[in-house]
Amino acid sequence: MSHLKPGLALAALLALAACQSKPAVPPPAAGLGPVAALPAGALPAGTGCGPAIARTQAVVDSDVATGNLNAPVGKRFSADLANASSACAAGRDGEALHLLAAAKARYGYP
Repeated sequence: MSHLKPGLALAALLALAACQSKPAVPPPAAGLGPVAALPAGALPAGTGCGPAIARTQAVVDSDVATGNLNAPVGKRFSADLANASSACAAGRDGEALHLLAAAKARYGYP
């Protein structure tokens, strides 16, 4: 039965190691970048493509100002929003909303 002792010792060692292992989920990050909320009345109200585009532009401007979005990306995002705004002003609401949705998806905004 002496050949079982090394196997038993190995099993005990593995069981002990399992009890001492670190959790698989890392702790939450404490120092995330700056997060600034827009003032309650800062976002344009209303429905339709114009206010929707204006609200998104206000969020982009705020994110660039706080450093949550770098300026070159903010500039490209704003150019995409300007295209959507032009379509909206021309009465092409569907196209404007499609361009808005595409821009938000491209830059990771909900």
